Amino acid sequence: MIQAVIDIGSNTMRLAVYQIQDNRAVMVLKKKRIVGLAGYVRDGVMTEAGIDAAGEVLEAFRHFLDEFGITQVTAFTTAALRNAANSRVAVAELSRRGGFPIRVISGEEEAELDFLAAARGLGTIRGLLVDIGGGSTELVAYEGAAIREKASLPAGSLSLRTGIVTGTLPSPEEAARLEELAAAAVDALPGFTGVSAPAIGGIGGTFKGGKNVYNALYGLPKSNLTIDVRRLPDMIRRFSPAAGLSEADAVILMRAEPDRLHTLIPGLILAEAITRRFGATTITYSDSGVREGFLYREFPALTTIITA
Repeated sequence: MIQAVIDIGSNTMRLAVYQIQDNRAVMVLKKKRIVGLAGYVRDGVMTEAGIDAAGEVLEAFRHFLDEFGITQVTAFTTAALRNAANSRVAVAELSRRGGFPIRVISGEEEAELDFLAAARGLGTIRGLLVDIGGGSTELVAYEGAAIREKASLPAGSLSLRTGIVTGTLPSPEEAARLEELAAAAVDALPGFTGVSAPAIGGIGGTFKGGKNVYNALYGLPKSNLTIDVRRLPDMIRRFSPAAGLSEADAVILMRAEPDRLHTLIPGLILAEAITRRFGATTITYSDSGVREGFLYREFPALTTIITA
């Protein structure tokens, strides 16, 4: 069978199409659109402009699926819409425009799905899994195959910068303010008493982009998935316009992560605050995430999901 999954994220909207056969799901197509829904929230309300921007993408996805006769479609949305005061109205309108029901996933549920997807590849018995999205950050402390603690922070790479950063890259003053906000959000994290995590598993665009930039900056192969946390401050500082962005660094940033130029540094600032809280020394990127967790939950017989 062919199954389509639509993920309406706070920064990016994605359509992934999988062929499911013999307990395996193989991604055969992926489309993404950078919409930045978290940036459309005003005073806690998703604006009509934001609903319209997301609606246009859903209509395009629906047209594509109809052309290929794909009828098995599941869609879900995360922080930007679940936290909006008008969430129910906005989701109902988007469901109407897309032509399919949209599930609103809670922060804790999102954390559980992240873990369900990544658990198969975790190389440690005990650790911390972090998913920095556009509008929220999910954290899961695990031991063996069990979740020990889970939480969702109402701060992400896009929502953190909204109203603070005026350009593409934050100025030193803006970066300092982002650091204050990130530290406050992480310090307010409930639970996780006594949890330490020398090694963090990182999910999502911030860690993917950070890994790409890290490898390019420090001459490592593209296959490297691990970031030395000690280099995060240097990465953040090097991409400040006031620091005199070098031509080489500008090219590295534009080539490595062109779709996330405006959210990468805020995301890395948030990542650094998390590493300080939990005493992490390394971050290892995982390509599994909420969409794969969603599939594992919806199709319990699945043993493997291939995304590349």
